[in-house]
Amino acid sequence: MALKTIHREFEGFLEDRKSRFLAHLVPVEMFEQRLEELRKEHRKAAHVVTAHRRLLEDDRIEESGKDDGEPAGTSGMPTLRVLQGAELINCAVLIVRYFGGTKLGGGGLARAYSGAAQDAINSAELVPFQKILTRQISADFASGSELERRIEHLGLSVVSRDFNVDGVTLTVEGPEGALAEL
Repeated sequence: MALKTIHREFEGFLEDRKSRFLAHLVPVEMFEQRLEELRKEHRKAAHVVTAHRRLLEDDRIEESGKDDGEPAGTSGMPTLRVLQGAELINCAVLIVRYFGGTKLGGGGLARAYSGAAQDAINSAELVPFQKILTRQISADFASGSELERRIEHLGLSVVSRDFNVDGVTLTVEGPEGALAEL
């Protein structure tokens, strides 16, 4: 399974029988803040439906879909299924709905919310997901500078350097694969 993610916000839109669905695809770190902003910005909106997927430290995937007052199962879960189908991780979709006066029914709501989410994904710049890890590596003083050159060559970052009587302990951060090579 080749997971993908995003690094910034993307938007999508769908209109069905005068109801407007404004989708916002955001990195999961922005989810809570963006939800608060959208609720303030769109006070007259009928609903703000959300779905997210996040990779946890133990490699389990945390995911949810919230209906925000829409009939159960007609909005949050269809939106989550779109994220799953696109194999997106560490992302969230927030969909603002303005009611157009005509009820869409359960199937209509599911199609509208998933369509808006898909439109946001279609406009997104998807990038391959790489799990970022942190490791500590120790070296004596003589080989410390060679270790730092190797770290830089692998595209890793040194977060901190702790010197002691035996040498240096580096805290290194980067993609899982590059850390494995180190």
